[in-house]
Amino acid sequence: MDMHQYTHDAVELLKALISTPSVSRDETAAADVFAGFIGSYGLPVRRIGNNLLVQEELDPAKPTLLLNAHIDTVKPVSTWTRDPFTPTIDGDRLYGLGSNDCGGGLVSLLQVYRMLRGMSIPYNLVYLASCEEEVSGANGFSLALPELPPIDVAIVGEPTGMQPAIAEKGLMVIDGVAHGKSGHAARDEGVNAIYEALDDLVWLRDYRFRKVSPLLGPTKMTVTVINSGTQHNVVPDECRFVIDVRTNEYYKNEYLFAFLQKQMKKCELKARSFRLSSSRIADDHPLVKRCLQLGMSPFGSPTLSDQALMPFPSLKLGPGQSCRSHSADEYICLSEIAHAIKTYVLLISNE
Repeated sequence: MDMHQYTHDAVELLKALISTPSVSRDETAAADVFAGFIGSYGLPVRRIGNNLLVQEELDPAKPTLLLNAHIDTVKPVSTWTRDPFTPTIDGDRLYGLGSNDCGGGLVSLLQVYRMLRGMSIPYNLVYLASCEEEVSGANGFSLALPELPPIDVAIVGEPTGMQPAIAEKGLMVIDGVAHGKSGHAARDEGVNAIYEALDDLVWLRDYRFRKVSPLLGPTKMTVTVINSGTQHNVVPDECRFVIDVRTNEYYKNEYLFAFLQKQMKKCELKARSFRLSSSRIADDHPLVKRCLQLGMSPFGSPTLSDQALMPFPSLKLGPGQSCRSHSADEYICLSEIAHAIKTYVLLISNE
């Protein structure tokens, strides 16, 4: 098989996946389809929930490289002008939900595994198609992680324009609440929970964290949801809000949460999780050096991926552009898939 055939196979697989809805936590049908394709390639596939693991005999003298991307998608937005589940090729573009995020990387990395298996390359290869990435679900990468062999480094096939994201911001979602006392709005009674929350909300808006990352920029927090009150003439006794916190590598989620708690005058905070930390691979890692040799430009990514759950070095590198993700009329270019397969092979084989 030549490069054109592998690219053709990648596109045909991606078309089949687009045709099979795989919104997060509902990936069973897509995993069935995907497992069928993997089997048709003559590869062994192990299913861990709806995660698909491809692993053959490993050479203990070589480091092991994980090739990972996710099969799940977000729900289609209402402004699609095409059927999001009907793969449509228009010129160089393949339209369909999940084509860019991150179907292009998903199918390209599998073809790379097919091409390089059994060849004399510097790495053992392990391939994992994971689920529930879009919701950081417990049955996604976290479920598969204990079943993986020891991994030395990973490539995550998120859309980066085939430039290496060597750092990624973390995420912490915090629920806040301020309490008051209900009363009639026409009389001077009660304690307005909205007013109780105001000073803390203003502090959250205005505070700037001191340590700024060269790659990721500042740690950023944004109040994104607020709810209070039941009707116009009742003083609200509770005000609830949500804070979206995007951390750089200088701040651990646990530390940041404790710091925020101390700053609140009237509000109580509760973190949903501390597990989605910022990640970073060393500038002098051999895989990063090889990216530089190939003329790539490392950068820091503001968006979250399964990298946050990886206890080993990793970088994001995939076809497509992040700005297309989660958008109407999402697409990947066929030329981007072809370029990705070729680039991955050059990167991994070190030739």
